[in-house]
Amino acid sequence: MNKKERHQIIRDLVEARNIETQEELARALQESGFNVTQATVSRDIKELMLVKVSDMRGGYRYAFPKERSHMMSSEQLERLIRSSVISIRAGGNLVVLHTLPGTAQGVAYAIDSMKWLGVMGTVAGDDTIFVAIEQPEIAKDFFAYFHWHDKDDNKETNAVKNENVKTRPEKVKR
Repeated sequence: MNKKERHQIIRDLVEARNIETQEELARALQESGFNVTQATVSRDIKELMLVKVSDMRGGYRYAFPKERSHMMSSEQLERLIRSSVISIRAGGNLVVLHTLPGTAQGVAYAIDSMKWLGVMGTVAGDDTIFVAIEQPEIAKDFFAYFHWHDKDDNKETNAVKNENVKTRPEKVKR
């Protein structure tokens, strides 16, 4: 049986039973014919975005988030990032993004949601985001992801000619 089938069984189990621990979920999967390790169960829980919620007995059980509609598609995440980020600077394993006022926390959430390999986390204020990255090489890849094109004339925007700084003109009506 494959991962897709296992994930469907996990969905069914979580909806039908009070699964309180990874061990309990592993046993239920084994009863359903899946030979799984705790590490596999842990990955499945993460991939399925299961959360722990309180149950009627005062304990906790696995469940699916009630509001899945608040989750954004990768296209929506990318659109949010590209429409809000004004500039980006990289140094070592730290990347600093400047955004339109009031959008930094949403952009940081989008970056976190992308689950970019090597991104340890983000810290956001009102218009600035610090992105901690494991290694400078990964920071360079992250930095390269933000490659903007001016939509008005379809020319690449290079307002600042510096390999560690890319700036996109702010398009805010005042």
